[in-house]
Amino acid sequence: MELSHLEGYRGSSPVRIGNAPTGHIQQDIYGALFDSIYLYNKHVGPISYDQWRAIRSTVNRVRKLHKTPDMSIWEVRGEKQHFVYSKIMLWVTFDRAIRLAEKRSNLPCPELIEWRTTRDEIYEDVMEHGYNMDGGFFSMSYENKKIMDASVLIAPLVFFIAPDDPRLLSTIKNILQSPEVGGLTTAKMVLRYDHAIAHDGLDGKEGAFIMVTFWLVEAMGRASMAKKHLHEYPHLKEMHSNAFSYFENVLVFANHLGMFSEEVNHSGEQMGNTPQAFSHISCISAAMNLER
Repeated sequence: MELSHLEGYRGSSPVRIGNAPTGHIQQDIYGALFDSIYLYNKHVGPISYDQWRAIRSTVNRVRKLHKTPDMSIWEVRGEKQHFVYSKIMLWVTFDRAIRLAEKRSNLPCPELIEWRTTRDEIYEDVMEHGYNMDGGFFSMSYENKKIMDASVLIAPLVFFIAPDDPRLLSTIKNILQSPEVGGLTTAKMVLRYDHAIAHDGLDGKEGAFIMVTFWLVEAMGRASMAKKHLHEYPHLKEMHSNAFSYFENVLVFANHLGMFSEEVNHSGEQMGNTPQAFSHISCISAAMNLER
């Protein structure tokens, strides 16, 4: 509910109690969950048989969902769509479940063939319907193929696509352009998407988003390690230095305690949720990969 009698912090109305997206379907969360389970099994300790039974049950339920639209990570207030980010993370769900089954041969998995089939269907579906061939970028959704969405930068981070795949490199190149020419980058900071044309059902102005800026840093860092496409994409030569330059630039927007908010407005002030866990997780991941 909205509290219309309050103007909000520095006029940032509306002031709300509660969160409307509690009723949203956000299928991308399955990918985050299963990536965490996979990493736990790899670095902490083996999952139990009973945990595996719960995992199998969840994966089999997701098989029935992957062709349906959702609200995805940005919790838009508009219509449900087939968001590319959600499809990528649904691919992660099956990929990590398959890896678990293959690495832990003692865990029974009679559905393994079906899981592989679903994983591959999702991948080809994204490549067919989630990539704008004319524009040269992965789009926001199957319905909005002309709109870029910086959340697709998660693709190389979760191993959905090779960091030097031409489709990804072209996407990065487009995102690096300024908003005035259709890009999403301003002052080395990345916008989530073009708020004015996305019809996301939200009012107000949008700042640069810290999490996706760190995702860009990591994507550039991973891409700069590749050599085979240098002749085709000369800007790869710049990605190595750009990755460090962009990373150092984002650090400036932490507060006096070294904490990040969700967004940064045009004047450089923090805005959105503060502190924001996503911002810090993506910072740590980018830092670790840049060190490599």
